[in-house]
Amino acid sequence: MKIFFSASRSPLAQKAYVELTERYGQVPIEEADYLVVLGGDGQVLSTLYSALKLNKPVFAIRRTESVGFLCNAFSNRSDLIQRLERAQHVTLNPLRIDAETAEGKTFSGIGINEVVVLRDTPQAVRLRILIDGVERASKYSGDGVLISTPAGSTAYNHSCGGPIMPLNSNTLIITGINGFRPRGWSYAVLPQDAVTEIEVLESIKRPVKIEAGDAVFHNATKAKIWLDKTQNITLLFDPDQHLGERIIREQFML
Repeated sequence: MKIFFSASRSPLAQKAYVELTERYGQVPIEEADYLVVLGGDGQVLSTLYSALKLNKPVFAIRRTESVGFLCNAFSNRSDLIQRLERAQHVTLNPLRIDAETAEGKTFSGIGINEVVVLRDTPQAVRLRILIDGVERASKYSGDGVLISTPAGSTAYNHSCGGPIMPLNSNTLIITGINGFRPRGWSYAVLPQDAVTEIEVLESIKRPVKIEAGDAVFHNATKAKIWLDKTQNITLLFDPDQHLGERIIREQFML
């Protein structure tokens, strides 16, 4: 079994990297059967973008002081090969965005956790939001909105007041970022097949940027966002840490 190890810069991750590569070896990412990530969710996401291109399964091990929703527990007494062979497989799909700028330029991007539509100046954004072609907000006002996958629901989405969703919930979430209008609206849970369209109102006075993965697009005027089921990411989890347990644990984290 050929393994590629990826580690964050944290001391815990670096120590585990030395121990595990000495024990199991290290191969180039292109030759690996499995990608093993040591760190937290940030390091996991970085590796997932590589896995998306290479179509290789990812097993993440928490080696950080921060929360690792996508990570398995670390153990220097267990056999990693056995854990990989016994792991349950979860398939994730990323978000796809097609957008257009004020200059008429078009762009496309991928977001594994979320796609963020955000103000690019101190001025609040004004957005028209449609879901599956039906207008749901004629003039949203706030710092912006984000569309999140269940995998990303514990991250930026949750810090903005959005709900944590199980990885197998077959949903998307659209969440307001410091929303002002409409009053009382904070988020909506959508079917995973929903297509969200966003039109930027007053784009010259209230310019908007879009963040998808590590890409940032400025002066956006419209965007279309959906779950791209043509691209797959395989995450591996220990059988005793099933998805139901993860979602319950995350909601009681202090």
